[in-house]
Amino acid sequence: MIARRIAEQQLPLAVFWDMDGTLIDSEPYWHDGEIEIAHANGGEWDEALGWQCTGTSVPNVARKMIKHGTKLSVQEIHDQLISYVAHREQERMPWIPGAREALELVAQAGIPSVLVTSSPRHVARGLVRQAPTGAFGGYVCGDDVRANKPDPDPYRQAARVLGIDPDDAHLMARCVAFEDSGVGLQSATAAGTTVLALTGYIRTADGQPAGPFFDSIATYDELSIDTLRNMVSRRLQSL
Repeated sequence: MIARRIAEQQLPLAVFWDMDGTLIDSEPYWHDGEIEIAHANGGEWDEALGWQCTGTSVPNVARKMIKHGTKLSVQEIHDQLISYVAHREQERMPWIPGAREALELVAQAGIPSVLVTSSPRHVARGLVRQAPTGAFGGYVCGDDVRANKPDPDPYRQAARVLGIDPDDAHLMARCVAFEDSGVGLQSATAAGTTVLALTGYIRTADGQPAGPFFDSIATYDELSIDTLRNMVSRRLQSL
């Protein structure tokens, strides 16, 4: 009985999932849209510049595009880019291999999940609609927060979605956050979650995560409920 109670206490209280680069390989869609919009409106843009903006909000991307000559307002770039990506994702959601199965694995274990993305609500809803039934207990998008990643507010908001006190360090340590980008890793770590970096799709110069994390997996083939339980157990021991 005691062993079972300990195991239950060390089971993740929740799992928080970043979207772009973690659940879906959507960065090529964003970069294609950025390049198309920039070149059609007097700007200079390429894939390398796009990767520099990975994980940041669309208005931040728009401001950088304007600095590189795009002759549109932040709002105009925002609207056109969201429309472009939403249309591409409606045609085909680019799920990372094993991501849907990972969502199902967590849901079947009775662990609630929240999507945590800097993307606007329209894009977040599109992914939730195409996810396995019952995979998400809610989502936090770029429209919902005081400050976007790397600020901790998105992950603190995700905790609130599930009724978890974001000021309780013990409870936040029992929340596992899947991330890939530098700003996302910073955000989830600053919020006090136990951060699991997905490294197999990272486009950094050395192929390593560009931010802090507690543990990592290369692909979802390495994921199990025991993996998550062991992470939480080790994290709680470190507090």
